[in-house]
Amino acid sequence: MASETPLNGVDVVLADLDGVVYTGKNAIEFAVDALGRAVSEGTRVGYITNNASRTDEQVAEHLSSFGLRVAPHDVVTSPQAAVLLLVDLVEPASTILVVGGVGLTSEVEKAGFTVTRRAADQPAAVIQGFAPDVAWTDLAQASFALHTGIPWVATNTDWTIPVEGGIAPGNGTLVSAVHTAVGILPVVGGKPEKAIFEAAVKRFAAETPLFIGDRLDTDIVGANRAGMRSVHVLTGIDGAKQLIAADKDSRPTYILDDLRGLFEPYPETVFSKDGLSATVGSATVRLKGNEVEVAKAGDSAVNRLRAACALIWESGRPIYGLKVAPELYS
Repeated sequence: MASETPLNGVDVVLADLDGVVYTGKNAIEFAVDALGRAVSEGTRVGYITNNASRTDEQVAEHLSSFGLRVAPHDVVTSPQAAVLLLVDLVEPASTILVVGGVGLTSEVEKAGFTVTRRAADQPAAVIQGFAPDVAWTDLAQASFALHTGIPWVATNTDWTIPVEGGIAPGNGTLVSAVHTAVGILPVVGGKPEKAIFEAAVKRFAAETPLFIGDRLDTDIVGANRAGMRSVHVLTGIDGAKQLIAADKDSRPTYILDDLRGLFEPYPETVFSKDGLSATVGSATVRLKGNEVEVAKAGDSAVNRLRAACALIWESGRPIYGLKVAPELYS
């Protein structure tokens, strides 16, 4: 049985970038056409990124190179969210020690702060974001400054980032290095914290937003914290195995193979009377003792996954106590 599409009633689509729209310099198949179609059919599209290495202008230019119509104002970055937090922690026009690249320094300067890279300049706070050229010396300066007790803001704490060559260490690894040295944790502006979602809702005057992401620990957790419906698209970091094992804070509203699914009726999940099987489309997954098995394969791998997730999530049973059929996640 089919129901409404994920876009039904949505006034703003908020899309993550890495793993949703592109990987590195390359657009993900079907993503550009789908987002362009959403705009042409009257839905506002904004972009939210934890990537702190580029400015909103650079991100907009990158997206526009794929054929999307994107202005800098359409891009909400974790540096922007982090600077909003910073404003409440220090005096105006303060000197701020920045660990990161132009995507972060530009936002710090726009807010009227002075940028330094040296603890000896007695900064009022440290703000940290990812850039490919961040070095040990930068982390050491942050550590020196933070030992004086000043505030620390991080753009995000993503452990990994998808790049053209594969999966690489993210800003979370660099934040962790500083944390190990100073023994405190930063205030965080980016996903999964609410600040970046709240900034996007305010900017686009959104009342019924839909967030699209590719990773559970930042995208979906963040959308849930912000009270937004969410799409998990299987084109980036987290796949079937992670979805099946997702805890209650990490479960999306919708699961899509790719962004074409935004325009397709989303199938209803039908549970058996005893609650031991779930059917989505022509696929049925059942719980037999501690085993999660495919009762009817149907004609869609994503429907089998949707059914498996619904059954396991509804059961309330921990994933480590279940034996899941490999064909559901491999």
